[in-house]
Amino acid sequence: MDIGLMVEGQNGLTWERWSHILALAEELKFPSVFRSDHYVIGTYKQSLEAYLSFVVAAKETSTIRFGPLVTPLTFRSPVDIGRMAAQIDELSGGRFVMGLGAGWHEPEHLAYGIRFPPVRERFDRLDEGINVIQALWSEGPASYKGKFYEVDGVDCLPKPTSGGAPILIGGAGEKRTLALVAKYASEWNCVNATPEVYAHKKAVLEKHCETIGRDPATIKRSMMVFGLMGPTKQVLDDVTRRFKDSSPANQSISIEEFQARSRERGMIVGQTEEVLDRLGQLAELGLEEVEFEHLNYDSDEGPRYLASDIAPKVAAL
Repeated sequence: MDIGLMVEGQNGLTWERWSHILALAEELKFPSVFRSDHYVIGTYKQSLEAYLSFVVAAKETSTIRFGPLVTPLTFRSPVDIGRMAAQIDELSGGRFVMGLGAGWHEPEHLAYGIRFPPVRERFDRLDEGINVIQALWSEGPASYKGKFYEVDGVDCLPKPTSGGAPILIGGAGEKRTLALVAKYASEWNCVNATPEVYAHKKAVLEKHCETIGRDPATIKRSMMVFGLMGPTKQVLDDVTRRFKDSSPANQSISIEEFQARSRERGMIVGQTEEVLDRLGQLAELGLEEVEFEHLNYDSDEGPRYLASDIAPKVAAL
């Protein structure tokens, strides 16, 4: 199992800290650094445009794979996404991962005047959008005509490296999301799933693969996780307190109660041995990479703990 990092770009990320996190990730030999593609969630803070930040990652790193977890197709047209992705992938030498989703956070759409279609339409658009992106990446001229999107005889240049960036689809919806994973994805990413939930979702994905005749082993499995962790109880409680108190609704809850609720929601909570035990259970179910949320941009303590105490011990799982 590999351990990567996840950065929420809308939570006060600055260019200075983004460059620092990228350099730190390569210093600590993380295989990946992903980031969110949101404009705002909750309180307005500095919010770096995802695709501009990926250009920085392409230029300032040489080993990590990177990309969005995930880009909602509601924000931009698939033509814009496909063109940017192809060029970033070429610029990085093939390290870009095209993470896609249907979109879920209605408040930011309404705030920025972006239409938020009903759920069925969002997934129909995601399905068509992937076809458009693949058409752009193919040897031109290529055409596609759907209900929502179409391209006609396009030869989008430059092309991405090696025929196209890997397509990652994020989510765990059993009817549409996992069916699209089976149909299109090189990688499936879900969020904060307990081993029991993950085992069930994995079985659903395998059923979708069986239906279309795809070998599920051809799909890489990863998970984005909020981790409240530390080598000692003091560090664990300090990390928990900082995360808990970031939301006014949680400030009246005790540390212990918040940790218990977080475990129930699929977050990984505990000192080192408990963290390793949970990762071991997920590895036995076929999970290949966990991207832990980088919760405090102003401190390197979290990434260094993952690199020294966690990543080496799960590398053989």
